[in-house]
Amino acid sequence: MSTVRDQREQLPEGRYGRSGHAGSSEDARADRKLKIVGSVLAVVMLGVIAWIGVDYIGGKNAFNGEMIKSKVVSDDSVAVHLEIHKDPGTSGVCTVRALAENGAEVGRKNVTFAQRVDRVDEVVTVRTTSRATAAELISCDAE
Repeated sequence: MSTVRDQREQLPEGRYGRSGHAGSSEDARADRKLKIVGSVLAVVMLGVIAWIGVDYIGGKNAFNGEMIKSKVVSDDSVAVHLEIHKDPGTSGVCTVRALAENGAEVGRKNVTFAQRVDRVDEVVTVRTTSRATAAELISCDAE
């Protein structure tokens, strides 16, 4: 009477891979090749992710703006205090907008910063079409 173990040892030729045996040297070589290819791909992927991260962080420091505060000066203007951090040789444009109480835009101004310093602190006046209740720094982009 044959047992299950005896049947496992007599696998049909060609049915389970090249050799039909689980521990053959050809299978070991194929496994080793797959491990090497997988390791190389993982290292390349980590390198690409690191490069993208460094580029993203480095690019962010070239020209950054921050709105410190804003004050409604009159029915037709808003004073906006901006602080810009940039490389000394970099110039750029920041866009500021004034908003009415209902959220509608009532004023917009593009401000160019070309000073050859790394930090600019400036108060900008935005003219409005009606009374504004808030101001917003939309973007700051290097030129």
